[in-house]
Amino acid sequence: MKPYFGLALAGMLLAACTTPAPASSMSEPPSAKVAPGGFDYESVFGLDDRPEQDYEMYPARKSAEVLAFTGIMPGMTVVEMEAGNGFYTELFSKVAGPEGTVYMQNPASFAAFLGDSVSKRVDGRLANVQTVESGFDNLSEIGVEEADLVTWFLGPHELWYTPEGAEAFSLGDPDRTFPEIARVLKPGGSFVVLDHMAPAGSPATTGGDTHRIDKAIIIDMAEKAGLTLVAESDILANPEDDLAVNVFDPSVRRKTDRFLLKFTK
Repeated sequence: MKPYFGLALAGMLLAACTTPAPASSMSEPPSAKVAPGGFDYESVFGLDDRPEQDYEMYPARKSAEVLAFTGIMPGMTVVEMEAGNGFYTELFSKVAGPEGTVYMQNPASFAAFLGDSVSKRVDGRLANVQTVESGFDNLSEIGVEEADLVTWFLGPHELWYTPEGAEAFSLGDPDRTFPEIARVLKPGGSFVVLDHMAPAGSPATTGGDTHRIDKAIIIDMAEKAGLTLVAESDILANPEDDLAVNVFDPSVRRKTDRFLLKFTK
């Protein structure tokens, strides 16, 4: 499985690869970093014992604006799909607070790549975080209608990724994954998706080729699962990306055009 960890799991960590872009949105809060309810997302970025590299990436990833777009608030139950080493887990944990819960989900096959990065971030530090090892189509550790928010950052395209020489390998069945997300969401809960943009009309298999996905595919599958698109933001857009090059190519790495969608149940 080593080829897989060199590619697909690198894609998982490409959440550390954005550059600022002009911001406009269907539904940004009045202040992009303050929730309508008054929560100041900048308050969770103070210096502490989290990994130093997190601070280097916050501006490029526009993390405060992304948090505001999700609408996460104290006391919420959050399911973070494909959490990787926990860059966003850290922030979700601090916003959710002691009355909230964050499920940090990663497929079991990621363990060799992640090493001890998850335990170092979570153990003894983030008391409201529970780690979950499962496929994307099996969130059985999370109860029916338990989550206020489900997030999936830079991962949906991997549903169509198969490493070379491992034809039987799967991170999850696309047709089962989105109904599973809908199952764990409370009525009125939100599902927020961030991924690399592919050209309109591209087949789903593009996710396994260039690690991009046509957002129309995600919208269609989410809507078929009973979710409704309510907001879209281009805060991580890059119009100079031609959408055709593999996201690992040096010409676009950390500069891909990315879509950010919010659905509700």
